[in-house]
Amino acid sequence: MTQHTLIRGGLVLTAAEEIRADVLIDGERIAAVAAPDVAEGWARGGARIIDASECYVIPGGVDAHTHMEMPFGGTVASDTFETGTRAAAWGGTTTIVDFAVQKIGAGLRETLDDWHAKAEGNCAIDYAFHLILADVNDRTLAELPGLVDEGVSSFKLFMAYPGALYSDDGRILRAMQRCASTGALPMMHAENGIAIDVLVQQALAARRTDPRFHGSTRPALLEAEAVYRAIALARVAGAPLYVVHVSAQEAVEELTRARDLGLNVFGETCPQYLFLSAADLARPDFEGAKYVCSTPLRAEEHQGALWRGLRTNDLSVVSTDHCPFCFAGQKELGRGDFSRIPNGLPGVEHRMDLLHQAVLDGHIGLRRWIELACVTPARMFGLYPRKGALFPGSDADVVIYDPHARHELSVRTHHMNVDYSAYEGRVVTGRARTVLSRGRVVVDDGVYTGVAGHGRYRRRDTCGYLL
Repeated sequence: MTQHTLIRGGLVLTAAEEIRADVLIDGERIAAVAAPDVAEGWARGGARIIDASECYVIPGGVDAHTHMEMPFGGTVASDTFETGTRAAAWGGTTTIVDFAVQKIGAGLRETLDDWHAKAEGNCAIDYAFHLILADVNDRTLAELPGLVDEGVSSFKLFMAYPGALYSDDGRILRAMQRCASTGALPMMHAENGIAIDVLVQQALAARRTDPRFHGSTRPALLEAEAVYRAIALARVAGAPLYVVHVSAQEAVEELTRARDLGLNVFGETCPQYLFLSAADLARPDFEGAKYVCSTPLRAEEHQGALWRGLRTNDLSVVSTDHCPFCFAGQKELGRGDFSRIPNGLPGVEHRMDLLHQAVLDGHIGLRRWIELACVTPARMFGLYPRKGALFPGSDADVVIYDPHARHELSVRTHHMNVDYSAYEGRVVTGRARTVLSRGRVVVDDGVYTGVAGHGRYRRRDTCGYLL
């Protein structure tokens, strides 16, 4: 017999409205959202009751940029699909879109199969995949339409990391043309990797080896130049474009110009660029290594442009780029040579709370929080309205969010498989109290009740572009 659940007494919060309503769940789907007096009959019908008084009832978060078990720099990201999705659930995220990483010489089908093997049977919440194109050639481009048919509808290219993930402009153009012909969305890591490598070698030759030089050798102008070039290539190809982890004011300005022209160009930023800065990268005694990521953390004055871009929709999504490496034994690989520090930060557990804090701090509005963290990523990546929505028929991914709960972000209390917190000691207000994934309670009032293997792979439609 199907289990009915009634979420009562909360403020239902979506990107479009804030209403006092109750939510009825029938098995794994939302059955109805209705006024409390209408829902009274459901309560009498024997539904399991979840009290949401004094809380928001919101769609489960959709994190469209994670890297579980990603190989990088001779090591592997410390969160597995099991630990990483469990941590995501603790933070109110109920769907991730992870990146399957093509090796040079490998086919796309082989790459996707490898990532399915990592994730299947291990995830606490639902998941989907993007695919990183590291080896653009006739064979891999011929595989791309078949993967779109199988629900992988976005492909990431790199202008950075020559000798590993880097593609030159010709390969990028060819990949964008194939994306345009299939309805897929090209995603871009936009940094001028060739020029950056020159600056890195010059810094190391001058014995500038500390973590802070990771930032100074990846200047904002080389991010902005790459964003401009990626936009130009997308225009030539007739393709949309999604630029990941935008960190610099100059890069936002390039996106704004493109969107003012009416182009289907979209930008993502991440909590680290909104709440951390180059001052963290410059922490003494190699502590700055904890904050090495690419694009790098910028000077604090860039944050105003990022917040403004989020308010004006010139930046459309906040994802985490969750790619954790432990300080001990992983980040330490770069002692004496910042270029060997594995790039990436942990954050999948804290995105929803940090963005709610941004609401309280006046950076964004309450509904914009839901738009950035839930609705737009689901729409952009072909998951809406199954995900990111509280509609009849949507998956019952629902979070009862306590907007009054104060808590401290710390390695002592987080659930990510990493030995430090990038936000150590920061106090935020707001926390997921109860988290449902497809109708199953996976976190409830400080207790994890989920199981590995509950999460399912989700095929994605071709992407829903929103200017």
